[in-house]
Parts: sequence; structure tokens; C-alpha cells
Amino acid sequence: MHDHTPPAAATPPAGAETPGANKPPLAGDTTAPAAKQAPEGATAGAGRKASGRGATRLPGGKGRAASVAGVAAGVLILAGGGAVVAAGSLVPHPESSRIMQAVEAAVPAGASVGVCPGPARLLEGTDAGTDAQFRPESATAATRVGAAVLSAGGVLPGSRLARLDGTAAVEIAKDPGPAPTAGAPQELLAGVVADRAVDQVNVLRADALANQNASAAGAMKYTASDGDLQGSAAAACGQPSNDQWLAGAGTTVGRTSVLALTNASSTPATVSLELFGAGGQIQAPGSRGLLVAPGTTRSVVLAGLAPNESQLTVHVRSAGGPVAASIQQSVLRGLTPGGVDFISPGTAPAVRQVMAGVDIQDPSGLATLTGQPGYGDAGPALELTVPGASDAVVEIKLYGRDGQHALPSGGVITAKAGSTTEVSLAGVPAGQYTVAASSDVSFVAAARMSRGLQAGQPSDVAWAPSAVRLGSQHVVPVPKGGLRQLVFGALDARATITYAAITADGKVRAAAAADIAGGTTASISVPAQADGADVVGYVVSASGDAAYGAVLLGQDGRNDVSSLAFLAAAAGRETVPVALGY
Repeated sequence: MHDHTPPAAATPPAGAETPGANKPPLAGDTTAPAAKQAPEGATAGAGRKASGRGATRLPGGKGRAASVAGVAAGVLILAGGGAVVAAGSLVPHPESSRIMQAVEAAVPAGASVGVCPGPARLLEGTDAGTDAQFRPESATAATRVGAAVLSAGGVLPGSRLARLDGTAAVEIAKDPGPAPTAGAPQELLAGVVADRAVDQVNVLRADALANQNASAAGAMKYTASDGDLQGSAAAACGQPSNDQWLAGAGTTVGRTSVLALTNASSTPATVSLELFGAGGQIQAPGSRGLLVAPGTTRSVVLAGLAPNESQLTVHVRSAGGPVAASIQQSVLRGLTPGGVDFISPGTAPAVRQVMAGVDIQDPSGLATLTGQPGYGDAGPALELTVPGASDAVVEIKLYGRDGQHALPSGGVITAKAGSTTEVSLAGVPAGQYTVAASSDVSFVAAARMSRGLQAGQPSDVAWAPSAVRLGSQHVVPVPKGGLRQLVFGALDARATITYAAITADGKVRAAAAADIAGGTTASISVPAQADGADVVGYVVSASGDAAYGAVLLGQDGRNDVSSLAFLAAAAGRETVPVALGY
């Protein structure tokens, strides 16, 4: 039976009001114009002039007579052919030659795959080149992975957490065999990996069930209280793709960015990188044709391709097998650790980008800190990249707990084409925000946040990638330990969020609801336990107007901060239109 025990008490969200908002209208269909037909009676090659150069002259007498006879025969053949064409045009077309109405054909669902990055490690040796070498990070460093897989029709799909070489680390659920029948119980269950220690890249895989993609997600969390990589970093177990964008890297002095390309498929991948900096697109030798063999990870030190770049966006494209991409980013200010983070891919270039869960510290303290030498990038900022040939005029809005807040700069900036532009968020009151940027030109965006206000003391940094709009049944893993919050933002009108805790015993608890007023951001504290079992994640759904979410993580008594964007919900049965005819 389904457990109807209510979830643990949650901090009520700000802006809570009566639900009710209309969904945006669906876009109308368009019909393509008919193709132009050739004029009646036209012949192939009409109007083409014959070239006299290189032609052979026919001799007189018999040769000339033969040529005339040949021309006459050709005319008869052409006439006969024209008669055949004319006769054929009078014959009615058979029924089978007509183009029929396009029908929807089902595409078999495939396995859901998520690649969890390996532990953060220090570079060993020179920064030049690709294939980085690493050394152990610190005595206190720990990397753990958590994951959850939801049932369908009361049955868990076959699923497992495995190492990159294919050897199983944890079997979550065995293959259930035949798909459940329509009358099967509908109790929602979860297969769980709870806080498992890892020392390498891991792959979360869940098989399709009844031609439905499995609802599954995982997350990795790294923590260290000593060493150059002191701080916290978290990353979702990303879905491999052939096209992805990562914003927020830096290669100036003290900043290290290592791009990890993981191929979890059985097909070799050839990867090409496009690099965008403040001065425009960077043409870097060695950024094209990077081979990533099946079951391997290739590391690329970005300073070897684009040195001394304070703001760097990477476009990763692969041919052949898809790859999972992430950037290990760390900061060292002199001898003081300045934070570590895993930059995850955001959404593709679009005319609107939204970053959820952006946490901003006290503006006066930030102003004092960023005025110190070497701390210019210790404050919050928005990074915009325009990959096209036209400048983008971008309007930026910040939605906080009590409504919209204006940027001191006015909120409208011009981002140059083919380059990356940083917009400071200095002066914004302390709090949690949803940042929305819009333009008439497609662009990529990410937001930086930091923790720590004392120069000379360890601090931390995190990047919030552009997020997907919330839909139905997102699986949201929540790493164990520390301060954990679900942060939601509604943009133009009211949105209703439902969230049900997933506990380590495989139960999905009764859902609670949060009503969020348009133009506000609300946070929900995640309890350590619900009904005596550890909370390892949530099932989140949204209705009403556009809403976005993120998981914000911290540590008690430390300047640690990290952010996890929600992954897209699993798609149901997928179809493609197929037109029949010949």
C-alpha cells in the first residue's frame, strides 16, 4: 500500500497565495508552401548554348548525308518519347502513388544514462596540452554519489550504478521481465543509491519499461576541509549529448579549469570545442578532432587552449558517440583556497535563459572584499555568451523572496556578438534569487555565486547553469549532509509546486504543495529524515506558469556553497511523423 504519512515540516515559501494560473497557449501549426513546378512543355537543357570549341567537323558527301539521317532519327525518337510522356500524363495515377497524411510512428524508448563526474583532483605538472595528469587532493576529501529511480506501474525498471568500464558498483533493481499490465498496482516506489563513496567516474543506467523512459537521476558531491581544493562541489549525473554548452570557466593566474569528456557508449566519439572569451571566439590549435574512446574519460586543460581568459564559455560538439561534459573549476588566491566547483552544461542558446537558486551575500561586505587585489571575481555575476553574428540587447530581471529587484546598472546591457560578457550583480540585497535574462538574439548564460567575505580566509564559489522549465515528475537527488534547500522561482504568474520526499528505504512519501506568486523566489528546507528514514531526494512537479528550480547546498560553520540544477523530466512514449508515398 502507498504510504500516506505526511512529509516532514518544511519552511513555508514566501509569496504563497491561492493557486491559479493559465498555461501558455500552444503554438499554431504552419503549412509549408507547395513546391514550384516546371512550365508545361519545358525540356531538359532548354536554352543551353552548344560550345564550338573542341567540336569535330563532319566531312562532305556521305558523311554529311549520314549526319542528316542521324538528326532525323533523333527527331523521330524525341517525338516518340514526347508521345509516351503525353500518353502517360493522361493515365490516372494509381492510388498508391499519392502522398498520404503523415502518421505518428512510435520510437522505442532507450535506457536512461547519467554520467557522474569523478572526484576533484589537483593538476600534476604543466598546464599545456590536453590529457591532464592529477595527484591526490587532500586528506579530508570525500566524494559520494546518490541516485534514485522511480517505478512505473508499481514495478522498478532494471537499473544499476556502474563504473565506467561496465563493472557494476550497485545493482539498484533487477530486470523485471515483461512489462506490467494495465491493472498492475500504481504505487510509486523508488530504487535508491544512498550516499555511496566513489573514487572514479560512475554511470547511472536505468532501462526503459513498457516503452517508457525511466525516471532516474543522480548527483555527485565532493567536500574537503583542507588543501588547495578546500570547499564543496556538486554536479548532477549528466546525460550524454552530441551538443552542449558550459559557461563559467577561467584560466587567469590562480584559476584552473579542466574539461572532462566521458564516453559511456560503445561508439568512439570525435569531439570538437568552440571557445568564446571576452575578446571573441578563440581559434585554438588542438581543439578539434579529440578522440574519446568508448568507456574512457579524456581531460582537457583549458589553459592550454585559451590562456589568461577571465570568462570562458565552451561549446562541446561530438560526432559518433555522445559524451558527458563537465568542467572542474578551482581558484587559488596566492596561498588561500578560493573555492572548487563542477560546472555543468546549461540549456542550449535561446532568447530567454533562467538561473534558479542564485544566493547573494551582503552587498557591503562583498564590495569591501572585491576591492582587494586578486578578489575581483569573488562577487556574484552573470555571464552571457552570444555565439551568433549579431549583438544581443539583454534585459536582466532578479526575482527575490519579496518580488523583483532592479540591478543598480539598470538591467539592460548589450552583449557583443561572438564573445562573452560579464554582468556584475554587485549591490543586490542579500538573499536567494531567480535570475531571468531575455533578448531577441539567442545567447547562453550562467550565474556565479560565492561564500566568504574575509580576504585571506578560505572561500568557495559555485556556478548556476541555465535551467530547464519544470514539468511533471522530475527526480531530484539531494546529497546527504550539510544545509540543503530546494529553491523555486516563478517568473510572470503564479505556479504551484508539488514535492514528495524519496527516502533511503525506497518509499516515496505523500506530496506537499507550495504555491508561488509570480515574480518571486521561495525556498524549502530539506529535513535530514522523514518518518525515521533519510531523505535522499524528491519527486517534483509544477503546474501553472513557468517555474524553475535548483538544489542549494552548504555546510554548517564553513564557507561552502554548491548548486544543482534540476534535470529535465523523463519523456514518455516518443513518436515521429512519417509520411508515406513515392
